[in-house]
Amino acid sequence: MINAEQFVANESGRIDKILALHLNVSRNQIEKFIEKGFVKTNNKDVTKTSHKVYIGDIVSYSLPEVEKKEAIKVDFDIEVLYEDEHLMVVNKPSGLVVHPAPSVKEPTLVDWLVQRGVSLSTLSGEERHGIVHRIDKETTGALVVAKSNEAHEALSRQLEDKSMGRYYIALIDYPLKDSCMVEAPIGRSVHNRLKMGVAEEGKGKSAKSAFAKLAINDNNIELIAAKLYTGRTHQIRVHLATLGRHILGDVLYGYKGKEMPRVFLHARLLYFIHPISGQKMELEAPLFDDMRDFISNQFGNDKFEILKKDNLQGVFGAAH
Repeated sequence: MINAEQFVANESGRIDKILALHLNVSRNQIEKFIEKGFVKTNNKDVTKTSHKVYIGDIVSYSLPEVEKKEAIKVDFDIEVLYEDEHLMVVNKPSGLVVHPAPSVKEPTLVDWLVQRGVSLSTLSGEERHGIVHRIDKETTGALVVAKSNEAHEALSRQLEDKSMGRYYIALIDYPLKDSCMVEAPIGRSVHNRLKMGVAEEGKGKSAKSAFAKLAINDNNIELIAAKLYTGRTHQIRVHLATLGRHILGDVLYGYKGKEMPRVFLHARLLYFIHPISGQKMELEAPLFDDMRDFISNQFGNDKFEILKKDNLQGVFGAAH
């Protein structure tokens, strides 16, 4: 253990709340910190986050060494849309998994971050790499990465209070009747563990998506925009399926048309407040060649104008 610290409580309350304020970290981090036995009050171990602290109590804690994980060697690069000492925004390519997992054998976005020296740590000594939100393996587009614990905490709060958000564009197999909003809870499918689905009432997590019509071609393929108000796994894909519509290439959720190179879903615009400067940030992620070429061939080059920031924001009104 290193960095044993202590302080005298100047207010009464739950230990998790007091420590979170003192260390300026999330209650979630404090919960894991306490569970691992790193906290004491008046020299007695604290085992519960609800432990009551009183004015004058001595709160002590120990910060362990960070457990470094080995990264897979990376032989690719990723386009960086913005970077400073606090964060970066990347344009994630298709086929790249964000987080390592036992079932993932190839290099991930996290491995690329390790190679670039982006490494944070939790209070309890677990290494993490600043991933604030995820994008599916085949989905492309803008993704923000924190480069400091302070930035990570602030951006995570923005994700929760909706001051951070994303606009997506997608190509679907049949036109929507109208631009619309879908609110339906999402949970793991009971029939296929690889899929998510609309959950029964009282189950799953709340989810809300808006869809806007942008352009239709002679083959009834439609270019749409999607705005997320929550960030559930496969949310856009699940909510489109409830409308009987499917993203081109999305075989998992019911696409049955011509074979496509991948799922044509792209996180086009990301907005948030810079966690340190307070500046309003809006970053557009360029389309990758496969999706750009498809749109050009199917809709013509003039349709790229409707994919720009001002138009995407406009079709959803005052979304942020």
